[in-house]
Amino acid sequence: MSLVPRRRLAWDCATGNGQAARDLGRYFDRVIATDGSPDQIAQAIPRENVEYRVASAEASGLAARSVDLVTVAQALHWFAHDGFFSEVRRVAVPAGLVAAWSYGSCHAGPDVEAILREFEEGTVGPYWNPERKWIVERYQTIPFPFVEIPAPALELRAEWTLRQLGAYLQSWSAVAKFQRERGTDPVAPLLERLAGHWGPPERPRDVTWPLNIRVGRVE
Repeated sequence: MSLVPRRRLAWDCATGNGQAARDLGRYFDRVIATDGSPDQIAQAIPRENVEYRVASAEASGLAARSVDLVTVAQALHWFAHDGFFSEVRRVAVPAGLVAAWSYGSCHAGPDVEAILREFEEGTVGPYWNPERKWIVERYQTIPFPFVEIPAPALELRAEWTLRQLGAYLQSWSAVAKFQRERGTDPVAPLLERLAGHWGPPERPRDVTWPLNIRVGRVE
């Protein structure tokens, strides 16, 4: 927030159900949140100053030179980059800001680190989409043709039981593809292995993810 030229309008692109857009609404007069999926927009979290629209990353429908901040949460790696970057340059005010972030691999303690990495990179490794390489590389190699501003090291943190961790793992696209192609659930045997280290399954643990962020000024 300290970097934006003003706080009149933010565009949250690929908003999903509006998690980032809702929080942006605390700081901006208006937020326009777009997503290419009507189903996602239908489930978006309401907020008085957040307007949800169905639109692509390359054709937002926003007025030229109207946006102070463009954000992309956990989605830049899916975009047709050249088209999106052209749209950012079109809609951003002079010296406007663009910020894109993603979260990396989860960690739940040194005693289960090897088990989680073996599952992520070995068991379901072949089932990830190719675009995931940008996340593995911490967004440092993803195209980003703006005047970059260094970002601090950030981390996501949650307190989860073993069941909650299992629900998160079930949400992985690679797990869903594994299940479709092989007809079995890879998460259940993983949770059995983790249980031997976790302690009581309802005991919460700190689960963390590195937050990969790129911030740039639009010239």
